[in-house]
Amino acid sequence: MAESNKEVYVKAEELLSLVSTKLANAGLNRKHAELTADVLVNADLRGVHSHGVIRTEHYVRRLKAGSLNGNPDFKFKTLRSGCGLFDADDGMGHVATNEAMTYAINMAKESGIAMVGVENSSHCGALSYFVTQAIENRMIGIAIVQTDKCVNPFGGAQPFFGTNPIAFGFPCEKNPPVILDMATSNVAYGKVLHAREKNVSIPETWGLDQDGAPTTDPHLVRGLTPLGGYKGYGIGMVVDVLTGILLGAQFGPHIAAMYDGYEQKRKLASTVIAIDPATYISADHFMSQMDAMVDQLHAQPTGPGFEKVLVPGDIELALEERYRKDGVPVVGSIYQYLKGDQ
Repeated sequence: MAESNKEVYVKAEELLSLVSTKLANAGLNRKHAELTADVLVNADLRGVHSHGVIRTEHYVRRLKAGSLNGNPDFKFKTLRSGCGLFDADDGMGHVATNEAMTYAINMAKESGIAMVGVENSSHCGALSYFVTQAIENRMIGIAIVQTDKCVNPFGGAQPFFGTNPIAFGFPCEKNPPVILDMATSNVAYGKVLHAREKNVSIPETWGLDQDGAPTTDPHLVRGLTPLGGYKGYGIGMVVDVLTGILLGAQFGPHIAAMYDGYEQKRKLASTVIAIDPATYISADHFMSQMDAMVDQLHAQPTGPGFEKVLVPGDIELALEERYRKDGVPVVGSIYQYLKGDQ
């Protein structure tokens, strides 16, 4: 048996099977279980382990507690041209956001740009998955989502906003797509959880203790620092405005906590946007210009200590290529949990 905090390497196909079975056994319908597993494993393949299979146990607990709807009745309505609203019916946020982006893409084919709000949702995982949907349709994808409080506002002693991540995806013709997926905190809270699981220290710039002081002990973290100080704090606020407030949901400290009140439905809000570049110029020209930008950035002279100028998504792509070949690193205790009671 693997040591609890030692990583083992597992093929992506095995992880997909283990996670989907675990979720289905907890009451999630098989189709939704498979898509959720795909989102989680995709995050691990990209090296975003904070949003990968480590989250499975949490979802299982919520499914069993009833705060996640295993068989939701999704509803979509068009509000105006290029504007829609998707009701997730407290189902898996991964599935709801995937379907919402599909609606946005189809609407954007007619209107040029489309925005779909998602209400009554839950945690949806890494946003890169959903902007990739737009990329695969030769479109630009944008996704933003609110989360419960865990980030101290700039100058504040207690958390107010969530990590409130944002993601942008841009298609290229010959280069891999450019994908920027980031929290508006210095790091996603899941990275602190990952450090707790491995029982390793964290950089002092990641988290704050109960007094608002920096700490390197992930077990003492009570709040995260905003990205770039007041700038990340401001962007985090904007995310809550464009999700919770715009869609009539809650914001900041009023959002149901992820790791508390497991019987309480979270009612999260998110927003996805699809933009067809052909509205302005031909899609081919857009993507060739993206290639030119990427190529020129890669060719830029480097500063001391750097081998190459990278673009968003380069590191994740390299990790995915390695993990698909060698297996995905999974903390031993998580792997044993996934294999249990199969």
